[in-house]
Amino acid sequence: MPENAVFVHHAGETRYKFNDSHPFNPKRQLLTIDLLRRTGALQDDRITAPEPASDEQLLRIHHEDYVRIVRALSAPEPAQADLDEAERYGLDTEDTPLFPGMHDAAALIVGGSLLAAELVMSGKAEHAYHMAGGLHHALPGRASGFCIYNDAAAAIARIRRQWGARVMYIDTDVHHGDGVQWMFYSDPDVLTYSIHETGKYLFPGTGFVHERGEGEGYGRTVNMPVEPYTEDASWLECFRDTVWRAAESFKPDVIVSQHGCDAHAWDPLSHIHCSMAIYAEMPAIVHELAHRYAGGRWIAVGGGGYDIWRVVPRAWSLVWLEMIGHPAAAAARKGGDGGRLPEDWIRAWQAESPVALPETWLDDADRWTPMPRRDIITETNRRTKELAVQFL
Repeated sequence: MPENAVFVHHAGETRYKFNDSHPFNPKRQLLTIDLLRRTGALQDDRITAPEPASDEQLLRIHHEDYVRIVRALSAPEPAQADLDEAERYGLDTEDTPLFPGMHDAAALIVGGSLLAAELVMSGKAEHAYHMAGGLHHALPGRASGFCIYNDAAAAIARIRRQWGARVMYIDTDVHHGDGVQWMFYSDPDVLTYSIHETGKYLFPGTGFVHERGEGEGYGRTVNMPVEPYTEDASWLECFRDTVWRAAESFKPDVIVSQHGCDAHAWDPLSHIHCSMAIYAEMPAIVHELAHRYAGGRWIAVGGGGYDIWRVVPRAWSLVWLEMIGHPAAAAARKGGDGGRLPEDWIRAWQAESPVALPETWLDDADRWTPMPRRDIITETNRRTKELAVQFL
């Protein structure tokens, strides 16, 4: 039977768009929602629209001067004095350039994750999925890595403040979840877990195993950095072993998970060589952890993912399919091709796509050229895995 899950979405969230050439393309939301609808897995009565976060809510995690400058720079023609301040706040970079209306769009995304948290913690839903969320790099006073406001951190802060619950944050984006980690680095009641490509080679250059928290929060930060060109088996071994150890040690009241899907071999912004298999398995592991340790309470958000045609729609759909117990999720976990995608979805988007759209939920990774040094990469990851959890 389908579980009690709510899909949080507002059409206005697609206005979070830097420019036409930027890799962070909100069209991935439309592609995913359409795939879910054509799969028969998403109906209107499952969708709940959020309101934008208020200034009071934003100021629980962001500095007042930062929120002020974001709003000022959101104007169609910002004042020169405000433009002169953009560099100080990380809003003039190639990664995170300012754009008109960015405050409203980013505040709406924060509102979506706050609503997802409220629905789960109030008992109105067992699970909630806010696909547009996951802006995990934003810092209290600075934009970073395509992220202006940190919606996941806002949701965690609200859970802590309003319900006093112990929160486990699980980040599966290929980039380290640095913003969330630093915001709760000394909090003993928030455990942040991140699996990602090592910061030796990839933005943001953090997320090493020695980052374990500080003060009362020491031991509440767990990082699992993997080597470039890591493949499915090693990624999943590292994830499964370490995230289970972390959850077993911490015993959270609720899980907040971030599902960036940029560890795929086709993603242009990383060096990991995984297939869709990890995006069928990881939501299932998180789902099981939620029921084992957190009374089923599970809040999921999106994140990175820059092959918007072949990877993101399938990966993000699989989160929702797992959340509602859809047969397609179970089929994907069994391997093979996972079953075919709806033909009408492929026909609807193929003419617009610059690449051939996939026909099945999973990739035929057996036909891919194996990575050189596979055994060395796997062994290095295993050594790192033991370091990541040695103090749990």
